[in-house]
Amino acid sequence: MNRVLAPLLDRVTYRRWACLIVGGALLMPYMMAGEAATALWRPTSDAGDPLLSVQLLIFIGVLPVVAVSGLFLPIRAFEAAAARTLLGVAVEAPLSPVQRTWSERRRTAAWFTLHLGIGGLVSGMTLAMVPFAVWLAVLPLAGDHLGLVDSGLHGGWATMWGPPAGVAVLVCLLFLAVGAGALLARLAPALLGPSAADRLALAHRAAHRLAVRNRLARELHDSVGHALSVVTVQAAAAGRVLDRNPAAARAALEAIETSARNALDELDHVIGVLREGAGRASPEPSLGDLPALLDAAVTGDRPIVRRLGDLSGVPPVISREAYRVAQEALTNAIRHGTGPVEVDAEVRDRVLELRVRNEVRAHRRRSITGSRRRDRNGGGAGHGLDGIRERVTLLGGRVDAGADGETWLVEVRVPLPGADAARLPEARA
Repeated sequence: MNRVLAPLLDRVTYRRWACLIVGGALLMPYMMAGEAATALWRPTSDAGDPLLSVQLLIFIGVLPVVAVSGLFLPIRAFEAAAARTLLGVAVEAPLSPVQRTWSERRRTAAWFTLHLGIGGLVSGMTLAMVPFAVWLAVLPLAGDHLGLVDSGLHGGWATMWGPPAGVAVLVCLLFLAVGAGALLARLAPALLGPSAADRLALAHRAAHRLAVRNRLARELHDSVGHALSVVTVQAAAAGRVLDRNPAAARAALEAIETSARNALDELDHVIGVLREGAGRASPEPSLGDLPALLDAAVTGDRPIVRRLGDLSGVPPVISREAYRVAQEALTNAIRHGTGPVEVDAEVRDRVLELRVRNEVRAHRRRSITGSRRRDRNGGGAGHGLDGIRERVTLLGGRVDAGADGETWLVEVRVPLPGADAARLPEARA
């Protein structure tokens, strides 16, 4: 008994019933258009057809029109709001509110057709069965004077079956509404919410944005970190020679100005990309900018010995990443090393070879090696070497970084298009 009365006492039942009636109301313009079209072509000999059969044919005929209109009308937001409010289900907002996909259009059209079709049936049954139940309830008192069933049907004890039958009709209508509402509530999230393909596409877009932001973070670390390292070394050199060699101090200050300006340009570029094109972004550096990078790193006691081959044939993507690798390796050399820094860059047998070598004190070698070890374990400093390895690995190349006696060497080999990557020598552990 409680199970029978539960739908009658549940407010969700009546909210869902209201949602079904809204669907029937939305169906009315289509039904009226169908009535008008039927009146134009229906033969006069068929004018005596039962009203119910004509209405049923019109109902079936307008459902394809409802489906087609659901493909193009902007009804999804309204239907989702009705489902959330009246059906009591969680319907997620569209993942792409600006551009509608055909998958979303088809699912919205299917929902619109179901909502209006089932809602129209339940609304019609409600309009018909409630008055019929009332007629059954008063049948013992008034009889069938209107001749709805049988004009000879009189009231009295012979028609006392009318009130129970009326209650049964209302109960059947109630459970019809409950079942129809539950069906719509079950289908609403699937048809009005994002599909599995939409969620996968959203995950891909999120992963792409994350990869872009991580790459920009590396760019910022490499460019600004390098500039700050150069500025620190140049400022220290200028302070040492300021009194006895003003010309060298002036050159160091000019190098500081150049490095700071380049760092600001790089920072402006990265921030411009992060703001999705707010302002004009500067072009990204490549191996063609390597001489300027080396010139800015020169100080009075820190010469740069360079041996640069013809790098004009390196593809832009590899050229850009190789510049960042050279920048990070040079930053490490300036930060941890002493004396001259040797930089070699050339293309041999379709393989870009880049080497940065400098003398490093013993405690500095242990510091760099320890940083690498801690970073592999998820903490500590030393992100530069890991950034180099990540860039080179993505390009299909190999990195060899480590101590060779009193010298610290970073050696990178990246195959160019058309090279045999299998012929690259294995990197030392």
